Amino acid sequence: MPFLERLLSRRSLCFAGAGIVGAVAAIALAPGAATAADNYPSRPITVIVPYPAGGGTDIVARALTGLLEKELGVPINVVNKGGGGGIPGQTAVANAKPDGYTLGVIASDISLYKPQGLANLTYADMTPIGQTNELAGGVTVIENSPYKTMKELADAIKAKPGELKATGASPGSNWHVGFSGMMLGLGLDPSTVIWVPTQGGTAGQLDVAAGNSTFATASLSEASALIEAKKLRPLAVMAKERLELYPDVPTLKESLGIDWTFALWHGMVGPKGLPDDIVKKLAPAVEKVATSEAFRKPLRERGFRLVYRDPAEFRAFMASDLSEMERVFAALAKLKQN
Repeated sequence: MPFLERLLSRRSLCFAGAGIVGAVAAIALAPGAATAADNYPSRPITVIVPYPAGGGTDIVARALTGLLEKELGVPINVVNKGGGGGIPGQTAVANAKPDGYTLGVIASDISLYKPQGLANLTYADMTPIGQTNELAGGVTVIENSPYKTMKELADAIKAKPGELKATGASPGSNWHVGFSGMMLGLGLDPSTVIWVPTQGGTAGQLDVAAGNSTFATASLSEASALIEAKKLRPLAVMAKERLELYPDVPTLKESLGIDWTFALWHGMVGPKGLPDDIVKKLAPAVEKVATSEAFRKPLRERGFRLVYRDPAEFRAFMASDLSEMERVFAALAKLKQN
């Protein structure tokens, strides 16, 4: 073959090869082409719980993931990263690779860090997948307390500044925030009640039952055994409506005319930047589980209020919750300055 013909033939082969490569690339980039999300999930998923095993967040996470495994068809491993008020565990979720294989079940503490200057971490560092539940705060006293109603207790708080004791959490965390908001709603300085720090709501309820503190502002579910045993009396709940398990216990609105409500909440999230197509696979599965009787029945029996919010609703709710916590802590800071 003449040299010129051989050269042209080789060029034709090169162009043909380039055309094949280009065609393959075009197919890969074409709309509807297969992506990693099409096969998601194809391996086990890790769900981080930012609190120790056995707590409320852990109970929710294990109930949720046990059912979610069946929906997604892969094992889900729950990893507890407790300590630090939940900051290390929730930070681990935020910093995880956004591929859908590391998720988290977080709690309302995410709204408490930035307003107190504890960390810059907020809901904006997460990708919401779905809210699952709430756990409303309450007010309990020892059964033989002289305060038979919430109004009687509120009147005593006003009449005896610096004498009564409240408890249910460490300062600046969940149930202490519930207490502070209630006091602000009454137009009172929270510092006029002595706050007794405890490691969680259950410990606070026990402290009241032992006669060491006047009242607790933890959830009624954490007092359920003591209420049933006639050791504690519930006076009110920090919810918009009465609780299903305690229909005779009035809300703060009914008792005192104040609009303050407070609840711990839980939900599933992923790291910031989790692709939409992965969220679109996870969110319907979480919704199906979170609205199922298999998930709701055991949690309802523990006193949880079942609330499902989809990704957009969950994001808006967390933004509102953060704004409310900023308002509360700003008001508390102003009181300290005066």
